[in-house]
Amino acid sequence: MSEADIQSMTGFATAHRTIGTVRVNCDIRSVNGRSLDIKLRVPPGLEALEPGFKKRIAGRVARGNIQVSIGAEAPADAVPLAIDAGAFRHVAAQAMALSVETGLAPPTTDGVLQVRGVVLTEDGTASLAPDDSEEIGALVDAALDGLIAARRSEGAAMAALVAGHIAAIEALVDRAADEPESQPDAIGTRLSAQLERLLGDSTLDSERLNAEVALLAAKADVTEEIDRLKAHVAAARDHLAKGGPIGRKLDFLAQEFNREANTLCSKSASSDLTAIGLELKSVIDQLREQVQNLQ
Repeated sequence: MSEADIQSMTGFATAHRTIGTVRVNCDIRSVNGRSLDIKLRVPPGLEALEPGFKKRIAGRVARGNIQVSIGAEAPADAVPLAIDAGAFRHVAAQAMALSVETGLAPPTTDGVLQVRGVVLTEDGTASLAPDDSEEIGALVDAALDGLIAARRSEGAAMAALVAGHIAAIEALVDRAADEPESQPDAIGTRLSAQLERLLGDSTLDSERLNAEVALLAAKADVTEEIDRLKAHVAAARDHLAKGGPIGRKLDFLAQEFNREANTLCSKSASSDLTAIGLELKSVIDQLREQVQNLQ
């Protein structure tokens, strides 16, 4: 895989196909989601095909909320339509009962006729049948092609932004590493001077003083945080290079980036190092905002 395989979770595509005398369209919309959730709407009589269509989609999309609508439009010169009187009466009665119960306006004839299954072709069959599954499946594939192309296009743009944020994080980490107050020796020297000023002429044992300085210096040392931040930068770049469904992986790394940046700020005794840490947190927030849109 490569960066070309990185997809966002948002996209839209539509495809059309004529099956017999019926014009069939398939609209697919994708938005962000924690996992893969597929919802389908198919013409009456094709409900049995839904599991197969879902499996088809799941084989090509790893994550996101996917809404699929398959519709059929008969040509103007198609066979006349007929009303299923039983279905009409049932729907009208149910709607009227709800109207009385809720106080809402009673149903209209036009409204009842728009309910699926009330209006049929003259011979009482649906415009499409399960026997058309192969052609409808090809239509779904065509719409999927468009959706994935849209997701990849947006994913490529997001990947470029993510790469920029990672580069900015790396530059800030390098600045933190070069900051004199982040060096263990510098921390020890500063603490020794502060303690000597506080103690004045006190006869505190030098060994104990050195031990206290070493302990405080260890607590203020950010070397480990910087090393882990550098490791996270390398891991993030590796995920970008490999591509594929990397959204969750990068989101996890963004949380780890933030954890180390918080620790760096809490340990800092230097205004310059604190400023670097705060800037680092700002860039990490921007990074996380982008990766949460990736598949």
